[in-house]
Amino acid sequence: MNMINILCTKLKMKTSRIYAMKNREIAAIFEEVAIYLQMQDEVIFKVRAYENAALALEGLAEDVEDIYKRGGIAALQEIPSIGRALAEKIEEYIKTNKMEFYDELRKKLPIDLKGLRNIEGMGPRKILVLYKKLRVKDVDDLKKSAEAGKIRSLAGFGEKSEANILKAIAIKEKSRGRMPLFEADPIVAEIVDVLSRAGAEQITAAGSYRRRKETIGDIDLLVVSNKPGKIMDAFTKMKSVIAVYAKGTTKSTVRLMYGLDADLRIVERSSFGAALNYFTGSKDHNVALRKISIFRGMKLNEYGLYKGKKQVAGENEEGLYKALGLRYIEPELRENSGEIEASKKNTLPNLIGYSDLAGDLQVQTSWTDGSSSIEDMARAASKIGLEYIAITDHTKSLAMTGGLDEKKLAKQGEEIDKISEKLGNIAILKGAEVNIMKDGTLDIASAALRKLDVVGAAVHSNFALSKDQMTRRLIRAIENPDVDVLFHPTGRIVGKREPYDIDIEQVVDAAKSSGTVLEIDSLERLDMKDEHIRLAVRRGVKLCIDSDAHSPSHFSALRFGLAQARRGWASKKDVINAWPLEKMQKMLK
Repeated sequence: MNMINILCTKLKMKTSRIYAMKNREIAAIFEEVAIYLQMQDEVIFKVRAYENAALALEGLAEDVEDIYKRGGIAALQEIPSIGRALAEKIEEYIKTNKMEFYDELRKKLPIDLKGLRNIEGMGPRKILVLYKKLRVKDVDDLKKSAEAGKIRSLAGFGEKSEANILKAIAIKEKSRGRMPLFEADPIVAEIVDVLSRAGAEQITAAGSYRRRKETIGDIDLLVVSNKPGKIMDAFTKMKSVIAVYAKGTTKSTVRLMYGLDADLRIVERSSFGAALNYFTGSKDHNVALRKISIFRGMKLNEYGLYKGKKQVAGENEEGLYKALGLRYIEPELRENSGEIEASKKNTLPNLIGYSDLAGDLQVQTSWTDGSSSIEDMARAASKIGLEYIAITDHTKSLAMTGGLDEKKLAKQGEEIDKISEKLGNIAILKGAEVNIMKDGTLDIASAALRKLDVVGAAVHSNFALSKDQMTRRLIRAIENPDVDVLFHPTGRIVGKREPYDIDIEQVVDAAKSSGTVLEIDSLERLDMKDEHIRLAVRRGVKLCIDSDAHSPSHFSALRFGLAQARRGWASKKDVINAWPLEKMQKMLK
C-alpha cells in the first residue's frame, strides 16, 4: 500500500475527501471572493457565506463534480453552507472552468491575493491600502515599496511594519522552490491516482515526501508496470503538466502548474526495494548504507545489493536492511542522525503509528473563528475514528476571533454537556486556547479555568521579544498550575513565519518539572520541529498531537502531526492523546 493510502485509511479517512482537486479549486476561489468582499466593506454575513462554503468544499467526502453529475444544482444545495446562489456559481465553474463573479472582482482589484496573503502580517485591509496608495499588486511590488521606504508613512504601518514586511518576504524567498508537505500531499495523491488508473501495478512517491519532510523540493515517483508506454503517456499528459522536460520508456520529467518538478521512473520488480531506498534518501543515510555494504564485501546501488554479480537483495527494503545486518529503518528516520547506530543495537523506537490517535485536544468551533458548530465538529471527529475531542476556542484578549470571556466559557460548557448527552458516541471535553499575555500571565481567571477539562495556552502576539523575555514568558505560562498543554510552542508557520526566539531546552525542562504537555500542531505549523520533539522525548516530556481544526476537513491534518512525531522519534507512550480517555486525563494537571 502506498503512503497516500496508508495515511488516509489508518485514520478512517476517504482519499477523495482529502484530495478532490475540483473541490480545492472552487474552495480557493471562494476564499479569495470572501477576501475581495471584505476589502470592499461588504456585510460580514456575505463574507462568512463564502468562507464557510470554502471550508465545506474542502471537507467534502466526494468530488463536487460527481455530486453535480448525480443531481445537478439540487444536489449541490445539499452540501452544508451551499445555497442556491453558490450552487449556481459551482455549476458555472464545473461547466466552463470559470466564475464570472470572481473574474469581475479580480478586474476591479488586480491583485495577487494568494502571494500577498502568504506574507506574514498581510491581511485584506493592509493589502487594499497598499494597492490604493502605492499600486502594490504582488510580492515584487511589495518588496520594492518596502525597500524604498514608501510603506512606513502610510496610516496603520510605520518603520517597524515595513521592516517586518521585508523580514517576512525574506522568509518566503528562503523557501522558494519548496512547498509545505500539507500542500504537496494532494498533488502527489492526484498523480498517484492518475498512474493507478493507467495500470501501475506498484507505485510509491519517494524522496523528501516519503520521509515526510516539512517542505518538498520535487516529487519522485517509482512504478512497476508492464505497460510503460501507457504509464508515461498518462504522466506527461496530466492536466497539471505545463512542460515536459524529458519523456522516455523508463524515465520522464515534467513541470507542474503548482511550481514543482516531478520525476517518474519505471523499475523492475526485482529492483523496486533498492530503487525505493535509493530515491527516498536522505543522501547521508544512503552514503552510510553504502559504507556498510562495502565493509561486508558487497555493493549497493539503485538496482540492488550485490555480492559479486549476484543480487543478494533489492526486491523490497526490508530484505535490503536485513542483508546489511540492520533492523528495518522507517523512512521518517532516515537522516543519518543516529538511526543506523540504533538499528545495529536494536534500540530503534517503536514509532507511534498512523492509526494510534484516540483524541484531539485542540478543536475550534463557530463560537470563535471556526466554521462549524460543536456538534458538527464532534460528529466529524467521530466519523474518522476519534474517541474524544477537546473544544478549545480562543479567549477574550484575542478580539479578532471573538474570543470567549469567563461567562461565555461557562455557557459553552453547558452546551457541550447537552451535545455530549445527545451524541453519546464521542467524549467532548471542555477546554480553551487561552492567550498568553506579554508577561506570561493568562487572560482568563483561574476560577474559570479550573472548571475546564483541558486548558491549552498559546502565544498570539508580541512575537519580537528578546530570547530571554520570550523564554521567561513561556516558562511562566508552563508553570501555571491551570495550564495543561502549551499549544504550538514556538509559534512558527511553515514557509510563512519563523519560530520566535526561545531557549528550547529551558522550555522543555520547565515542561518536564511542571508536568505540562507540549503540543505538536498538525495544520500549517508543524510546530514543534522534529529536533524539538526528539529533545522532549529524550527528557521524558509528554506530547499531544492536535489538528488545530477550524473546520471538519482539518481533522485530516492529523496525519502530518503524526509524521512529525515519527520524525522526532516519538512512540505511542510519549503521546497522551494516543491513550484511552481516562489514562489521558490523569496526565493533566
